[in-house]
Amino acid sequence: QGQVFESGGGTVQAGESLRLSCALSGRDFRNYDLRWFRQAPGKEREFVAAIFYNGGSPSYGASMGGRFTISGDDAKTTLYLDISNLEQGDTAVYYCSAMWGRRDYRPTSGTEFWGRGTLVLVSL
Repeated sequence: QGQVFESGGGTVQAGESLRLSCALSGRDFRNYDLRWFRQAPGKEREFVAAIFYNGGSPSYGASMGGRFTISGDDAKTTLYLDISNLEQGDTAVYYCSAMWGRRDYRPTSGTEFWGRGTLVLVSL
């Protein structure tokens, strides 16, 4: 089974930068698209960013505003999310997720994994 574990959250001041990390283990994640989502208090979960199993340019949520950068290692064991110039609106639980990316083959199980999230609290 695969495991996904986020870290790096905490309380930060507005204007600061933060790096979130996601450790992926227990299986080979090289056929998975890796994504970050966030959920603010009282709001629905929101797509933040993704990198794809077959490479190419990362994708970012329309409302992210260019302050977010997703990256990871080639072995797909670690995923990062760098957030610059943090705003109070960035306060949320940030989740890391792995979703099977290949279209030519799809296993019958183990196609999606989620971490438990890491809380980012932005104060003035």
